[in-house]
Amino acid sequence: MKKFNIRKVLDGLTAAAAASSSSSQPCQRPPDSDIVETLCSEHFQLCKTVRHGFPYQPSAMAFDPVQKILAIGTQSGSLRLFGRPGVECYCQHDSAAGVIQLQFLINEGALVSALADDTLHLWNLRQKRPAILHSLKFNKERITFCHLPFQSKWLYVGTERGNVHIVNVESFTLSGYVIMWNKAIELSSKTHPGLIVHISDNPMDEGKLLIGFESGTLVLWDLKSKKGEYRYSYDEAIHSVAWHHEGKQFVCSHSDGSLTIWNVKSPIKPAQIITPHGKLPKDGKKAEPCKPILKVEYRTCKSGDPFIIFSGGLSYDTVGRRPCLTVMHGKTTAVLEMDYPIVDFLTLCETPYPSDFQEPYAVVVLLEKDLVVVDLGQNGYPIFENPYPLDIHESPVTCCEYFADCPVDLIPALYSVGAKQKRQGYSKKEWPINGGNWGLGTQSYPEIIITGHADGSLKFWDASAITLQVLYKMKTSKVFEKSRNKEEKPNTDIVDEDPYAIQIITWCPESRMLCVAGVSAHVIVYKFSRQEVTTEAIQMLEIRLLYEINDLDSPETDQIPSLGAPCQGPNSQTANSQSHPSTSSSSSDGLRDNVPCLKIRSTPLKQGAGYQAEVVIQLVWVNGEPPQQISSLAVNSSYGLLVFGNCNGIAMVDYIQKTVLLNLGTIELYGSNDPYQRQPKSPRKTRQTSGGLCDINEGSTNLDDRCKSPTSVKIKSRKLSKTVVSDIAKMSRKLSLPTELKPDLELAFRSKTRDQRLNLLLEGTKQLKKNIWSMTSLCTHFFNVKDNSFSRSRSSSVTSIDKESREAITALHFCETYTRKADTCTSPCLWVGTTLGTVLVIVLNLPPGGDQRLTQPVIVSPSGTILRLKGAILRIAFLDTTGSLINPAHEPWREPNVQEEKDDKDKCRKLRPVSVSPSSSQEINETQYAVICSEKQAKVISLPSQNCIYKHNITETSFVLRADIVGLNGSICLACFCANGHIMTFSLPSLRPLLDVNYLPLTDMRIARTFCFTNNGQALYLVSPTEIQRITYSQSTCENLQEMLGELFTPVETPEAPNRGFFKGLFGGGAQSLDREELFGESAAGKPSRSLAQHIPGTGGIEGVKGAASGVAGELARARIALDERGQKLSELEERTAAMLYSADTFSKHAHEMMLKCKDKKWYQF
Repeated sequence: MKKFNIRKVLDGLTAAAAASSSSSQPCQRPPDSDIVETLCSEHFQLCKTVRHGFPYQPSAMAFDPVQKILAIGTQSGSLRLFGRPGVECYCQHDSAAGVIQLQFLINEGALVSALADDTLHLWNLRQKRPAILHSLKFNKERITFCHLPFQSKWLYVGTERGNVHIVNVESFTLSGYVIMWNKAIELSSKTHPGLIVHISDNPMDEGKLLIGFESGTLVLWDLKSKKGEYRYSYDEAIHSVAWHHEGKQFVCSHSDGSLTIWNVKSPIKPAQIITPHGKLPKDGKKAEPCKPILKVEYRTCKSGDPFIIFSGGLSYDTVGRRPCLTVMHGKTTAVLEMDYPIVDFLTLCETPYPSDFQEPYAVVVLLEKDLVVVDLGQNGYPIFENPYPLDIHESPVTCCEYFADCPVDLIPALYSVGAKQKRQGYSKKEWPINGGNWGLGTQSYPEIIITGHADGSLKFWDASAITLQVLYKMKTSKVFEKSRNKEEKPNTDIVDEDPYAIQIITWCPESRMLCVAGVSAHVIVYKFSRQEVTTEAIQMLEIRLLYEINDLDSPETDQIPSLGAPCQGPNSQTANSQSHPSTSSSSSDGLRDNVPCLKIRSTPLKQGAGYQAEVVIQLVWVNGEPPQQISSLAVNSSYGLLVFGNCNGIAMVDYIQKTVLLNLGTIELYGSNDPYQRQPKSPRKTRQTSGGLCDINEGSTNLDDRCKSPTSVKIKSRKLSKTVVSDIAKMSRKLSLPTELKPDLELAFRSKTRDQRLNLLLEGTKQLKKNIWSMTSLCTHFFNVKDNSFSRSRSSSVTSIDKESREAITALHFCETYTRKADTCTSPCLWVGTTLGTVLVIVLNLPPGGDQRLTQPVIVSPSGTILRLKGAILRIAFLDTTGSLINPAHEPWREPNVQEEKDDKDKCRKLRPVSVSPSSSQEINETQYAVICSEKQAKVISLPSQNCIYKHNITETSFVLRADIVGLNGSICLACFCANGHIMTFSLPSLRPLLDVNYLPLTDMRIARTFCFTNNGQALYLVSPTEIQRITYSQSTCENLQEMLGELFTPVETPEAPNRGFFKGLFGGGAQSLDREELFGESAAGKPSRSLAQHIPGTGGIEGVKGAASGVAGELARARIALDERGQKLSELEERTAAMLYSADTFSKHAHEMMLKCKDKKWYQF
């Protein structure tokens, strides 16, 4: 018997797998290809550029009053630093622990951050990309509060145990000086005072430290004598403490909504107790408790009453009242309501010296989802207009698009119409946070970002030179009637909330045409105008898009049009009148039918300058089933056509003539060339009469209601039993749709009736199980998964099962190319991609331009061309014979609301006459290349021969989420983002891999919904619900990024200290300084415990970067780190040895005492 060698078999399988997954090997070499590809891997490098938006989940805030820089920390460990408008910076702690407190080294270009993992970090802000210089990790105690006095290098750190440690911020090492809680409180106290909530030094005496414990105890600690000088006690827990600048009084905020004002030298009881929002009883007793006052600040003015500003403290009776900031100034009390809960606030003062009159001029209020700056210098306390792009999340972002290298006149046009939308009532002063300097931007091309939101609004942003500024806002919901109560919402129940949410944005920057698709299966076409207009009635089209397989053998059915049968819009439109709202709201069996999800506005609509609604298209309910969400959208201003598709089919609209040209199910696009076996639509049970079951034909729905499409046919439905429907629904999840079906099996399916085909499917299920492959695609995943923005609820359980077997439209592209193999000239057409990887071509016969375009119909007909890829189609593009990208034809923008002369109108109109017959067109024998990318692979197909010349399998184990053909360095490439986090680029047309970086795993559907590439190596995605992260994959942009970034630190002289005056200097009445070095240095305080905290050298900073860059310096740095670790271990060993030695000495003493005691005793005395 012959031996069986398993090793050779495995080697053969490995070789076959390697050959099948080979990258970008040409299928067929293109003849006479003169395309020179200039892009190579050296042109690509991936890095983050900037982050825009409001910091997600903020937790702490700090301000440098000299540098005018604001820092915000978040619960995820990120830092955002803000200077003047356009100067922003993003940093991230490696541990991702939440930031609990921030402390600036004022005018030193440094920042200390305290994290929830009990780590202190020192950030260097003197470089464009801040980096950590030192870190200190506390091991035995948890950090609760930090305080860094002005112009001091010693940081006070309070802990959960009630102790105060002191850190040298220059070396980031602990001092041996420690304030223990049991020494700070009174000796008679029997309970622990709680964690430390406040530390501050007396403004007039740096040697006196005020320590606040959570339980309500405060201690004024004398640093020199190392003892508590005064102790203050109150019944309620303390949240914050603030000093009067003279150092004779301080105010505390408490958990019962009260403020206590204490005289420093009167610790027995508070000098004054105030409950600002509490009701005082008539008997003069204590005011009723209120909500806690979380923070209070006490600021004085030279010429006026002091300010007491606090957050919280409202009465418990004020249920539902918004969070408030209270400003008490003299006898007036102002309550400022905020839109979101207050996280923190800071008072901006003229001087950084705590011993001088502060002269407050503004309050920065950090809210959970906003940043507000209040002007204290004007009556009514108006707010400043925020210049930062912090309102991206004003309504949740549902989609976004990124456009680079736009027309130069576009941003000024959008800015001019957006300037009219600005709100009034802001403070007239300049924005007070104005530190830093702008970078030297080398990018001269304009960039625009469009964000779509859950409330139906759109925002246009100027994103040029890595900045972000809002240009223009618009609301798409204005064209719909807004219901006043829930009873008036009969049709919007297909979504739980946000019926106007934007799903898809299609924009042509050259023609300024804008189309948006919403979650309620509606599409709106907008035109740009600089003039205001009042629209008496919004043009509306209703489309009844069905998913159904016709019963070919039924004697009652008409003949299905052949694949090449043209569809004329106006001729077929007259029979179905799609441009008028349907009057019927229910079918014969009582189900909702022919009803759109949203009601169009019936009153005149005043549309301001900017984008104005041209036409609204809505899909309607069909036999009680809601319309499916739109999965793809495309518009062409040169053709005047709009097309969109979903999992039911495709619809094309002529928005110039306001007619529906095409309304087909996806299956009908194939005609007789359909290679897939199809799942019949599960019919609904008809309403029964009182006499019992009715006849099958009597229960059929109205033919006119079911066949609204110009190309659909009239058909009488045949009912199936409920059992059969259930079996087919279950089988649709398992049954494969192989492309290599046998011809006899395919013929058998077409020749059988529906019931016979169902039986044949049931019998063949066992044989087809081995060839199962998944039909669930990215489109179905995107538009049916319930996420944070919006969701869809189905009317029946059968709907979701039935939809799994549907073929959705995922890609649409207008172009002028070859449609058939025998073509010798190009013609306008539409390329359609589906979830099954099929690409179909539809030919467009356009009438000549001018007035004929307004009257003659557009003829639409399938070409019969079918191409196939693996996975759902994501992107289609075309290259000319030189390898340059062929952009779709477009019409240049002109003002639509201006009456032009006839000659000027014909001169400006760029709609080129397109002949109906190809024979009269000029022959073009130039080769074109179609670039088609699916979620699994990419192909380059030569036209008109339709030969695949290049193919590349992008991924086997994952799938592509986003694919774009983008321009870079004068050439083009294919950029892809996969669900496994890889960002890849490929050359065109050869599909050579140029970049493959594992950048960002798909952790949230938000990333998949918002990730997009654009030209010049730019990309972005929504990194959090409130922030946009921009990245670049261009080597040149990465090299110039350092110059483009702004500078946070600028050399500024520190203001002079307040003048003490002659008599204060003579009699010692001014602020008293303290030599902290003498107190906290190692010579006086001794060595700290090595096990308490661990010093971690920073890996960033200029020195760290240089050390990592150079080999010798890097080795030295690593050796130094190893030496530090060895020294630390040795010190720990030394401490253990000392402890053991002490134990041995103690044992020796006890043994010696025992020996002396027992030396003279007799044996019987023991």
